[in-house]
Amino acid sequence: MRNRRMDDRTVAAVRVLSIEGVEKARSGHPGLPLGAAPMAYELWAHHMRHNPKNPDWINRDRFVLSAGHGSMLLYSLLYLFGYGLSTDDLASFRQWQSLTPGHPEYGHTVGVETTTGPLGQGFATGCGMAMAEAHLAAMLNTQEHKIIDHRTFVLCSDGDLMEGLSSEAASLAGTLKLGKLIVLYDDNSISIEGSTDLAFTEDVGLRFESYGWHVLEVPDGNDRDAISRALDEAKNRDDRPSLIRVKTKIGYGSPLVGLAASHGAPLGEENLAVTKQALGWPSELAVFEVPHDILEHCRSLSEDLGTAELGWQHEYDEWAAANPELALSFESARNGMDLDSLTLEELVELSTKDEATRVTSGRALNLIASKTSYLFGGSADLAPSNNTTIQGAQSFSASTPEGKTIHFGVREHAMAAMANGIALHGALRPYVATFLIFSDYMKASIRLAALMHLPVIYILTHDSIAVGEDGPTHQPIEQLTMLRSIPGMTVFRPAGRDETAAAWFEALHNDGPSVLVLSRQAISADETRPDLVDRGAYIVRDGGSKPDLIILASGSELSLAIEAADLLKMDGIRARVVSMVSMERFEAQDQVYREEVLPIGCRKRLAVEAGSLLPWHRYIGLDGAGIGMDRFGASAPGGVVMKQLGFTAEHVETVARELVQG
Repeated sequence: MRNRRMDDRTVAAVRVLSIEGVEKARSGHPGLPLGAAPMAYELWAHHMRHNPKNPDWINRDRFVLSAGHGSMLLYSLLYLFGYGLSTDDLASFRQWQSLTPGHPEYGHTVGVETTTGPLGQGFATGCGMAMAEAHLAAMLNTQEHKIIDHRTFVLCSDGDLMEGLSSEAASLAGTLKLGKLIVLYDDNSISIEGSTDLAFTEDVGLRFESYGWHVLEVPDGNDRDAISRALDEAKNRDDRPSLIRVKTKIGYGSPLVGLAASHGAPLGEENLAVTKQALGWPSELAVFEVPHDILEHCRSLSEDLGTAELGWQHEYDEWAAANPELALSFESARNGMDLDSLTLEELVELSTKDEATRVTSGRALNLIASKTSYLFGGSADLAPSNNTTIQGAQSFSASTPEGKTIHFGVREHAMAAMANGIALHGALRPYVATFLIFSDYMKASIRLAALMHLPVIYILTHDSIAVGEDGPTHQPIEQLTMLRSIPGMTVFRPAGRDETAAAWFEALHNDGPSVLVLSRQAISADETRPDLVDRGAYIVRDGGSKPDLIILASGSELSLAIEAADLLKMDGIRARVVSMVSMERFEAQDQVYREEVLPIGCRKRLAVEAGSLLPWHRYIGLDGAGIGMDRFGASAPGGVVMKQLGFTAEHVETVARELVQG
């Protein structure tokens, strides 16, 4: 039996704590929490299955605050429901090293399911979580037991739905009929610049219906009974995702209600006092003080919520006893141990001839898929080119959710954000693929994967001007630099089949995201050392104890460096050749190893890479030189483009000779 009076007072508490946090920080967004508190509280208290005592329960419902600027709403709920935040944490909103940063950060604050703030990201990430739930449910559930059976709830804003990312994700979610996905749309008709009439007048309901969503409307965001009925109806529609359009008033209860001024700035002390009074908040309470009976009410709700996990654990134990092999594989995957038996040697032995590294990658992907059932991913409509088809595997679809291969369609941004959701869900190993040039479309989501330390693997093929005939629109120049500049990202550009196999092995064991940058054309693998790829860079040709110069290269350009070293040797010039397969891994090595590979005494250094040379200057210094790309490419056969733009052994040898003799 609900205690409506306590529910009303708790909604007021959520609102007051939120605006007090913003006021204390003198920074933040009070408008959304004031408008959206009723729907968020109704969800958390009476519809969402979660356990504050075990925030990592695998079968919990997920809550994603896509409108991450309203973070004080989430922090207030986490405090009231007993997730570990204190009033001191609320008072430290947006302060150095606090648990309540300006936008929610995964891994930083207990109970935060994903990092949000860039609009549209939470929406698409939530779609990825729902995909993971559907896939695991199909893999693991039996007629007798449902051990994976939960929902993903997203609270989004007008701004989220303006972003193209949400359109990409919603389109695919509708196609996949992700019935466990429920989005609460805070429809307050206001953005930073003013009324949404300025730039957002479409019929959102019709738009989502056209995507294949179930659309519901709640005319009054304070009508929790109507919100509850809509949630019940959405939960009973597992045949498609649901959008609940809740009409709210931004800044509700404040003198700034309905105004853009309430969006992104504190209310001010005078308006804060007026708002508290309008919400019926006792004036004698100190800032961040919550009446004891409200706290008791929330903690009582938390106790009740915890019983759901107890019942699930009993069912899980029965399922595990009846399906011991399946249970063992699931637990191994959850603990990241499902590929412990995979060896580097197995991957290296997949190919014995020179081939494009994208081809070797495809062989590795299929071997890995044969070793674990928990590899889950696909391409943005480029699987035949990316070599990401898992042979014999079904496609993931509404009718075959057990399928391993995801067809993302031409939706690179949604693909990357959904991969984050899959990784965040747990147990699955996500990979996604497209051409390197289109990593630009993925950048915002890739950055969040790095920020959250998610082990997503990005397979990015057609890695240079050697793409050829498709011309400069498809020939990457600056993309390698962009990817290498992201903190926490590990980029591998392997030279040939053996380094590619080793790069896959390293990516599978990486704690964060990894990029495999792969070629369209065949690459010679002569003299490469897969056993040293984990060091990031290594010596391919020594050049003696005191080489005259060092030639550094990655990917297809390594073979040019080796050929140039042979030409130089005929004239008595000793060239050391270094394969720089991963700058990030090399920088992580100790000073002794780095000095061994790149001795400080050898200042004549030449970098060779068919891309921007910006990241190479740390290695070549003021006395070095580089052969790279400071212009866009051109349309012609790949070999012709490479030759015309200076990527030949003869040109490398000429520049190296001038460097030594200069």
